[in-house]
Amino acid sequence: MTPVRYTASAQLTPKSHRARVGWVVGWLNILGQVAGVSSTEFGLANMIWAAVVVGKGGNYEVTQGKVVGLFAGLLVLHGILNSLATRHLARLTTGFVFVNLGATFLIIIVLLATTPRSEMHPASYVFGSAGIVNQTGGWNTGIAFLFGLLSVQWTMTDYDATAHISEEVRRAAYAAPSAIFIAVIGTGLIGWLLNIVVVLCSGPLENLPGPSGSAFLEIMYLRMGKTGSLILWTPVCLTAFFVVQTALQATSRTVYAFSRLPDRGYFGQNNKTTMTPIRAIWLSTVASILPGLLDLASPIAANAIFSLTAMALDLSYIIPIFLRRVFQNHPDVKFKPGPFYMGDGIIGKACNTICITWTLFICVIFSLPTVRPVTPANMNYASVITVGVMVLSSLWYIIGAHKHYIGPQSNLQENSKSVDEIIVSSGMERDSKDSKGTV
Repeated sequence: MTPVRYTASAQLTPKSHRARVGWVVGWLNILGQVAGVSSTEFGLANMIWAAVVVGKGGNYEVTQGKVVGLFAGLLVLHGILNSLATRHLARLTTGFVFVNLGATFLIIIVLLATTPRSEMHPASYVFGSAGIVNQTGGWNTGIAFLFGLLSVQWTMTDYDATAHISEEVRRAAYAAPSAIFIAVIGTGLIGWLLNIVVVLCSGPLENLPGPSGSAFLEIMYLRMGKTGSLILWTPVCLTAFFVVQTALQATSRTVYAFSRLPDRGYFGQNNKTTMTPIRAIWLSTVASILPGLLDLASPIAANAIFSLTAMALDLSYIIPIFLRRVFQNHPDVKFKPGPFYMGDGIIGKACNTICITWTLFICVIFSLPTVRPVTPANMNYASVITVGVMVLSSLWYIIGAHKHYIGPQSNLQENSKSVDEIIVSSGMERDSKDSKGTV
């Protein structure tokens, strides 16, 4: 399961630049995925403790140590589960999509059914400026509104997750892009509907986030009571649990694919018993634990992980799009469009331009501190970490990695054969067999 944007970036680049591009995109991809696993698991830990607070009637104190401890324990559990054989992983994760959709629709229905019409916010509050509250301490309302996109942009990452397993499905050229399109549109619409209902039924803003620290759970508790809110909160937490499960699986496979060359293969080996990359799994697990430890020093620094996830992954998405347009006529780049293709006309170019421009714009927004005045304690370090990883990885490549790293490689490459050699030799064997059968 090789990361798609890592491989595509190299294939859409002239041969002289493939190794350098693959190296930087690979590190951006790993950075974004590790931050994504860490931030999702950290969110799950907070969700579980929020449920405990609601269950205790608000008479329970959640400390940073408790959150970080649960966070680390959950990641270790996910590392153990990911170390199981692949067939067991498939059984664990197959049904969570239906749990997610079912829980979402149940929450929407129950919230609407349990909220008196007189207590619902008007449309001007839900859709208009009446519901905008600027708590940034200095930024104007426009910037404050854009900060609100962070949670959305963080959620709508890893668009190509379906493509990671495209080689395991039939008619992948049709199935993978169709699944990506349906997933993005479907989750976007359902998530938008959920947000509308949550805001509609949220009640007075001064009651949020409440003792639990989770505004979402507090709204459910306000409308459904303790028992109802905790029952529906359980599948929400289970969904987050399985999201981390699959995210850690994808991260470990990225490390596995990428490490076959940078570290000369130590983390690029499968366990003979489970046939899973145990070393890559536990490297990914330990690496994902480290960002969460920042919360012990500064919660603001830990929150920067969320910005880091969207920033690093989205930048890794637009690099192959940019390269596709810059080197589309280069003789080394043999781009073969599949059935799901918008063409080289104005529609395709417009979509690419909008995608690149929006991603760069949102990365600038996510680099800004969310609170003013800016101090070392509330500084947003996401951009510093992202740029730092790009610079350090580039220096590593220049100093020594260029001697052994040659870019993304195909799984077909065995016994030092290149892909072209395999294709040519296969063709010669086929021609030889054909010639033997002709008169």
